[in-house]
Amino acid sequence: MERVHWYGTSRAESSQARCASCYLQLRGTHMDQLMVKYLRGFRICTIFALAFALAAIPAGAQKKDKTKNSQPPDPTEEIKSAMSTPDAQAIDRAIGEALGYWQLGDVENMHKYYAEDVVIVSGAWEPPVIGWDNFLKSYQAQRAQVTSARMDRSNTLIKVNGNTAWATYQFLYSAQMNGNVAQFRGHTTLLLAKQADRWVITLNHSSVVEASTPEPAPTSGLAPPSGNR
Repeated sequence: MERVHWYGTSRAESSQARCASCYLQLRGTHMDQLMVKYLRGFRICTIFALAFALAAIPAGAQKKDKTKNSQPPDPTEEIKSAMSTPDAQAIDRAIGEALGYWQLGDVENMHKYYAEDVVIVSGAWEPPVIGWDNFLKSYQAQRAQVTSARMDRSNTLIKVNGNTAWATYQFLYSAQMNGNVAQFRGHTTLLLAKQADRWVITLNHSSVVEASTPEPAPTSGLAPPSGNR
C-alpha cells in the first residue's frame, strides 16, 4: 500500500495509509469527481428553489386580491340579524310588556321585569335610583303628578351575550301634568340579565334630548289645538 505524509511531517514520520489521513487534500481525478458532484447538487437545489418561488407567486397574488376585494362586515347588519334569535325576541317582548304595565300603573306585573338591585338613571339632573323599592317610590310619586301618560318606542336594537344583554331604543313620552300636555323625546339604554327563564332589567338609563313646551290640555267639548303632535 502506498504510504503518504501526514500534514506537516516527513516521509519517515508518516505511518498511515493514504485513505486514513483527514488532512490530506484531494488532487487530480478525486478533485474533479467532487466538483462534478457538488455542481450537480447545486443545480438541483437551484431548480427546486425556482420552482417553489414560481408556485408561490400566483398564490400570494391571489391572497392579496382576495384580501383587497373582501369588505369588512357591517356591525349594524350583524346586530339586526342577531335580533331574530329566540333570546333577542324574548327581550324585545319583555321590554314591550314592561312598558305596557308601566303605562297602566300595574306595579305588581311590572316588578317581574326588574331586578331587585336595579339601577335607574333618569333624564333629570338627579342621583341614580338604586333598588326596586326605591324605584317603586319614585315611579308612584311621578305617576301621581301626571294623567294619560303614553310611552312609544322605536328603532330598538338588542345584543345578547350569553346570559347578559343590552338594548337601546328611542322613546316619545307624552303626558298631562298640572293641566298641561308635555312631550319628551329621548333615548333609553337597558342592561339585562337572564334569571332562570326570564330576562330582567338591571340598569335603565334614559336621556331626554328634546322636550316640548307644555300646552294647556284640551277640555271636554272643545276641539284640540290645531297642528300635528
